[in-house]
Amino acid sequence: MSQPRPVVRLRPKAEARAIRHGFPWVYADELVVDRRTKTIAPGTIATLEDADRRPLATVTVNPNSKIIARVMSRDAEAQIDRAWIAAKLSRAQEMRARLFATPFYRLIHAEADGLPGVIIDRFGDAAVIQPNAAWSEVMIADLEAALAEVTGVTTIIKNGSGRARNLEGLTEETLVLRGGVDAPVEVPMNGAIYMADLLGGQKTGLFYDQRPNHAFAARLAQGVRVLDVFSHVGGFALAALAGGAHSAISVDASAPALDLATKGAQAMGAGDRFSTRQGDAFDQLDALGQEGARFDLVICDPPAFAPAKPALQAGLRAYERIARMAAPLVESGGYLVLCSCSHAADLAQFRAACTRGIGKAGRSAQLIHTGYAGPDHPMLPQLAESGYLKSLFFRLD
Repeated sequence: MSQPRPVVRLRPKAEARAIRHGFPWVYADELVVDRRTKTIAPGTIATLEDADRRPLATVTVNPNSKIIARVMSRDAEAQIDRAWIAAKLSRAQEMRARLFATPFYRLIHAEADGLPGVIIDRFGDAAVIQPNAAWSEVMIADLEAALAEVTGVTTIIKNGSGRARNLEGLTEETLVLRGGVDAPVEVPMNGAIYMADLLGGQKTGLFYDQRPNHAFAARLAQGVRVLDVFSHVGGFALAALAGGAHSAISVDASAPALDLATKGAQAMGAGDRFSTRQGDAFDQLDALGQEGARFDLVICDPPAFAPAKPALQAGLRAYERIARMAAPLVESGGYLVLCSCSHAADLAQFRAACTRGIGKAGRSAQLIHTGYAGPDHPMLPQLAESGYLKSLFFRLD
């Protein structure tokens, strides 16, 4: 006979209405945290009540996290098991199958797809799970089995690394849960071919979120010289080559990432138009400026400079600095693309920082397009953090 699950309760002044309206998180200072609550094992499924002891939702609890409870279902009696996970996966896959001709996409985007803290990227017959919340660590076997059942993938990798897991009090580990992979996976996207290292690469091995912004950049790339800074495995550069760029240079600090970018360019028959520069991006921008290099299309897609609110001001200064250093490298009439994946810096703040940097470089600009993450990275409307990506396309004088 199963044991009754724990009950946790909001403090009297906590906003129960937000949960009723779809907000997915309860912070530690909003919950009654008594001796009993502190002993709940991380990842335990519980019933959340409001201050008047009325059931609100089914949640997963982690006393070690500032997000002490995550809403799994607004049904306070929901059964969270393998079948429940499979239903979420099926719903997510149905939308992706409508959007993409081939199975290369983000399958699960955490809270926005109803699996809090879980990222799953699909690479054809392989998939990578990032279990960034304690419940998904506890139920990893059910996640794996449901994923194989719903999608038919034969290789499943657990990538247990990154800042999100540290915030949950989880250890880091990367494991092959099913099948195996002994070489980078070829990923077709926007006419380009990318090489994704599913075991040793950054995050899951590839960033699908920029797909629509890669495509927009490719429309500007016909016959032009392209510089892609913070390129990773070739992001914008390979898309630009697929769009007919005369040449493309990828800049990144990671030699292995640039090696994968080179292999991608060769696989798509564009190796003779592609080159790399390995090193710190700011140093490389400075060196290119000193060399008098000029390009028709420059893209800067850095990692999150403001991953949380305490880093916001420093992050905005870094974005301004990038814009100031990159703008002089753009030919008159050329294009500068500046990106941010920092959810702590909203669009208005990021746009203002970029505009300041461009102005300080002595350039004037038109903002011709604002891009966001692709539809395989849906946004939960109640959770601003799920809409993190911004890509600004400027035309410079």
